[in-house]
Amino acid sequence: MPYTTQIQDKARELLAGDQVSCVIGYEVGSRGRTRPAFIYDPDDVERLVWNQNCTHNLTTYLQDKLRPDRGQSEEEPRRVAVVVKPCDSRAINVMLAENHFAREQVHVIGVACDGILEGAGFGKATEGVLQARCERCSERTPVVYDTLIGEAPEVETSDEAAFADLADLEAMTPSERAEFWLSQFDRCIRCYACRQVCPMCSCPTCLFERDDSLWVGMRIELNEKRTFHLGRAYHLAGRCVGCDECERVCPMDIPISLLNRKLAKEIEVQFAYRAGEEPVPSPIITILSGEEG
Repeated sequence: MPYTTQIQDKARELLAGDQVSCVIGYEVGSRGRTRPAFIYDPDDVERLVWNQNCTHNLTTYLQDKLRPDRGQSEEEPRRVAVVVKPCDSRAINVMLAENHFAREQVHVIGVACDGILEGAGFGKATEGVLQARCERCSERTPVVYDTLIGEAPEVETSDEAAFADLADLEAMTPSERAEFWLSQFDRCIRCYACRQVCPMCSCPTCLFERDDSLWVGMRIELNEKRTFHLGRAYHLAGRCVGCDECERVCPMDIPISLLNRKLAKEIEVQFAYRAGEEPVPSPIITILSGEEG
């Protein structure tokens, strides 16, 4: 694909010129699945690809790749490049707003997106069938980039369509909603795949995995699982960018994104704010820190 060639050319330029130490992109593995790739040598850029199976949100690897090696001077911060889709790019703005790294440390290779296929990432992509998040999406050009690959296709969506699937949830009574979510949480095996894949879950020690936590124990009972999922959802309120990677990797098919997007809708209605559209903090964070009246 032309996009693949352009991504390879830019990666080669950045690495050969020592502008970055690593390019985070996509490659096709030995079993034919598109997966994350970490390129350190200009001679390896031919591994990079772009296709409709590029589902992973690669921004989740940024903080690890930007972390200095032991003994490295903090005066010489690392620089990396990352390939992003429009939804992924919003995660970069959230990280910038929260001072996870400096803007000049990341060269953003933004790709205009036609949508990602259902089943991508597992070798089960269905040709012509887009993921639900892509069907709802109206953003086909990254909100932040240094290099833009491709031209955004025209799509027709509306604000109502973005949250249309929340209607059944919102029509439930409080007790019905509680029963629905408890039945979902009860299937959780606390594998933490949702947390591990999320670019916003970056705490050095997770509150819900500490053996001395006063909030939740390490057991796998319903109360612990409910506390984990609700606590994580509130932690992501005003920060979740809707990449839906958490739901994609859940082995129990829990509709995690439904909960995240319900909170995103409430914040958009109350504060006219969508996470990551600009590099500004969530209104929830600013209110809690006393920056707003």
